Amino acid sequence: MEENDRLSEVLQTICDRPEPRVSIGEIMDEFGPRAFGAALLVFSAPNLLPLPPGSSTVLGAPLVLLSPQVALGAEHPWLPRRMSDQNLRRTDLRGAFGKLIPMLEKIEHVSRPRLEFLFGPVGDRVIGAVCTALALILIIPIPLGNLLPAAAVSAFALGLIQRDGVFALAGYLLTAISVCVLILGASVVVASLRHIAELWPWS
Repeated sequence: MEENDRLSEVLQTICDRPEPRVSIGEIMDEFGPRAFGAALLVFSAPNLLPLPPGSSTVLGAPLVLLSPQVALGAEHPWLPRRMSDQNLRRTDLRGAFGKLIPMLEKIEHVSRPRLEFLFGPVGDRVIGAVCTALALILIIPIPLGNLLPAAAVSAFALGLIQRDGVFALAGYLLTAISVCVLILGASVVVASLRHIAELWPWS
């Protein structure tokens, strides 16, 4: 992926390859100099779509390693060989990317660099730190609980790729909503457990 290549074109190239399986490392190699933003998007956006059980954990694991690297200001992404060699079925990728690519093409058409003060040495690291927390949520198999964190990481990723601060702001907003929903859900669970404990005939 060269600096001027569109991510939608790179994803289409990955889908068009004839091999039945593709490793995570091979996908990363396709992304080139914008690998961090592209990887964050590719491994988060599919969680917004119906996928086989366990896919969120497989896709979320690379995010747990990549996001802290953004937070630490790394120039190039690194994954352990065991994760890099992990294979994904290309048919699954075609199903996910097939829905992602048309949306990405529309975004690439209207998106442009703006509000660039949200990026840079400090801004990128803040985004990486937030994405790290979101990635930890993504790997937990919570029914429908991955949608908002995945949307937030996807927005941050688009911001990093396009240097578009509008998407970064959307990522921060979605993160705030995710936190509120998690706190609300946890409060409901705690209240329910307390209610059950009060009703349980302990004596």
